[in-house]
This record gives sequence, structure tokens and C-alpha cells, in this order.
Amino acid sequence: MNRRSILLPGLFIILLVFGYLAGCATGGGQPHMQAALDQLQAARSELSAAEANKGGHRERAIRLIDDAMEQVRRGMEFARNH
Repeated sequence: MNRRSILLPGLFIILLVFGYLAGCATGGGQPHMQAALDQLQAARSELSAAEANKGGHRERAIRLIDDAMEQVRRGMEFARNH
């Protein structure tokens, strides 16, 4: 076994732990809500990059995602305060 094959899995685990801790720190200990917010942001980005030839449905989807992100943020804020 070479040194690289030993170090890479350890580095991967360390990165996963730091990623989880960063999510907890930014999400107020709510990793599922933060993950949902991250996925909504990714979906919004994809919709924004798509062509606008969808009969207005793309724009409506973007607005709905904006509303969903706001609700997730409000839920996280409520949980922090209660």
C-alpha cells in the first residue's frame, strides 16, 4: 500500500467532517434545513441558466423557489429563537 492510498481516504473523511461542521455552524445546528436551502439555491441557479422559452413556467418556478427559500430561512430563524 502506498502512502497516497492511505492519505486520500483520511483526507476525504476530514473534509466530510469539516463540511458537516460548517453546515451546522451556518445552519444553526440544522443540517437538513441547510441542505434543503443549498439544494433550492442550486435548483434556482439551474433554472436561471435555462433558456426562457418555457411559456413563463421557468419564471414561475424561480419565484416559487424564492418563496420556498424564504420559508426555509424563516423556519431556521424560528427554531433558533424558540
